[in-house]
Amino acid sequence: MDYLLAKDSVSGANATFNKAKYSIKDLERLSGIKAHTIRIWEQRYNLLSPVRTDTNIRLYTDVELKQLLNIASLIKVGGKISHLSKLTNAEIAEKINLTHEKPTNEDVYLNSQADNLVIAMVDLNDQLFESTISNASKKFGFEKTMIHVIIPFLSKVGIMWRTGEVGVIQEHFISNLIRRKMIVAIDEVSNLQNTSDDLYLLFLPEGELHELGLLFSNYLIKSKGKRIIYLGQTVPFDDVIKFCEQFNPKYLLTFFTAAYSAETIENYILDLLKNTNETTLLIAGNQIKERPVLEMDRVISLTSPQDLIAVLEK
Repeated sequence: MDYLLAKDSVSGANATFNKAKYSIKDLERLSGIKAHTIRIWEQRYNLLSPVRTDTNIRLYTDVELKQLLNIASLIKVGGKISHLSKLTNAEIAEKINLTHEKPTNEDVYLNSQADNLVIAMVDLNDQLFESTISNASKKFGFEKTMIHVIIPFLSKVGIMWRTGEVGVIQEHFISNLIRRKMIVAIDEVSNLQNTSDDLYLLFLPEGELHELGLLFSNYLIKSKGKRIIYLGQTVPFDDVIKFCEQFNPKYLLTFFTAAYSAETIENYILDLLKNTNETTLLIAGNQIKERPVLEMDRVISLTSPQDLIAVLEK
């Protein structure tokens, strides 16, 4: 819960796509396969063909990342590398499709769907995204799919973004697809009868643009029959206070994902507390998860969707 400029020509875009940019540690982090194991597979089975820098460091392309993710998914359901290494990419893709149609361990299945989303993002493949989310939602429902597939995937995207392994085009492509899914899910629960008079105000501070966490919070709160006012991105502080003076919400929920200092976040929260009466602040985002603010009365830090669910069910 926590999230390369495009070339003008097709050939330029393909050159960017095929550029070797992942280290073996990147592959380990994204696939769950140990770097030592990847090296062995290269030597024994000629599985991947990295290029090497002048200092002999292995670098891998998007194509090789996708190949490893597919193989990792098949190994999780009992595949053997000695067999998989002999298959063509088309044969591996066919096995992936068959595996997803069969009953399997729930955690393994959900993990493989998160890997599918990485491939969909790398390939800019909206059909793979749609089928992945559709299949998982049919099996487990949207809420569980969001918590166990999309959010783990977004954590990977965050790592890839910070280390330069994913570009603006890919990040925007996948974020917009997820945003569309969440808006549809929100619409589906919007007609549920309110079971509480408690009012939740959802907003992002001025300058905050990453809305996916706030949208999913909107879905969770609406699905529990709570009342919501959703203000969205980059809301000026004075407007938040004016709203609170007029409507007196029981909860404010906001996210901090931009590169704020701990002092800036703490001062913002203190100013909210000073200017509201008995309102409880629910604060979330990478900046809260990675660098928790001091404990304060009327402030609850949310480090996962389960934390918000616990508040809603209290």
